[in-house]
Amino acid sequence: MPAEAKADTNNARPDSGPAAPHSPRVTPPPPALTASPPLTERQEARRRRILHASAQLASRGGFDAVQMREVAESSQVALGTLYRYFPSKVHLLVATMQDQLEHMHGTLRKKPPSGDTAADRVAETLMRAFRALQREPHLADAMVRALTFADRSVSPEVDQVSRMTTVIILDAMGLDDPTPAQLSAVRVIEHTWHSALITWLSGRASIAQVKIDIETVCRLIDLTDPGDRH
Repeated sequence: MPAEAKADTNNARPDSGPAAPHSPRVTPPPPALTASPPLTERQEARRRRILHASAQLASRGGFDAVQMREVAESSQVALGTLYRYFPSKVHLLVATMQDQLEHMHGTLRKKPPSGDTAADRVAETLMRAFRALQREPHLADAMVRALTFADRSVSPEVDQVSRMTTVIILDAMGLDDPTPAQLSAVRVIEHTWHSALITWLSGRASIAQVKIDIETVCRLIDLTDPGDRH
């Protein structure tokens, strides 16, 4: 891991709240991800500028192009302030991925998938998300590398990425109250989508193969549908 990715991970905390304890990502997102007070309007605007600068730098040059000093300069915040929000580059890029997924979620809700079955809708949704990342390969690579580098100190941010992915999948399924079996299927689908993204970024899988893998794993949804039990 680059030295900067390890910097100050134990000494600085983002203004958005304390780190949550590490736990398996096995449940859908609760109504609130943290009990800490929400950011003020000024703090939220500052955080948005930071995430925008991170995404812009990553889009141009990938993981190595995201240097904390440059992010601070681009977002017009002091370097110390940046580290209070994001203790390391890995924290920042994982948060950037969560932000990108939130934007995708908003886009997907405006134009929902049109498949006849839940499996078809989830596969269509994930391929649309995949193609959005495909249009920004340097950014996608930077975010995935950050997830790969993430240790326990980044668990809250990684959990939020997982929760957002779960929300996207459950929305496509049309579920508000999934069963444990359905949640298990969602986790496997999420892992496959993430793995497919890694193999595509590394040049070990084509888009056609990614589509086949995603459509195949989405068939798990049919196996966990309570209405299909005999």
